[in-house]
Amino acid sequence: KSEFDIQKHMLVPKHEIMTEEEIANEFSDVDYDFKDLPKIKVNDPVAKSIGAEPGNVLRITRQSQTAGVFVTYRIVEL
Repeated sequence: KSEFDIQKHMLVPKHEIMTEEEIANEFSDVDYDFKDLPKIKVNDPVAKSIGAEPGNVLRITRQSQTAGVFVTYRIVEL
């Protein structure tokens, strides 16, 4: 049985676990706490495939015909 890599699917945007340093840099000049980001479940198929754990912040990069590159963030929860 071959393993399917969900991150290689054309409809799945790139998900990356951010480092503490990246989080500090990205959210240093915003007026909200990164802990208030939209949530993604730890058992989400993509979150599971990259080894995300509760409390991790994910950078999700989408390619858009109208917006070009569009980046969003999610915090992993149980």
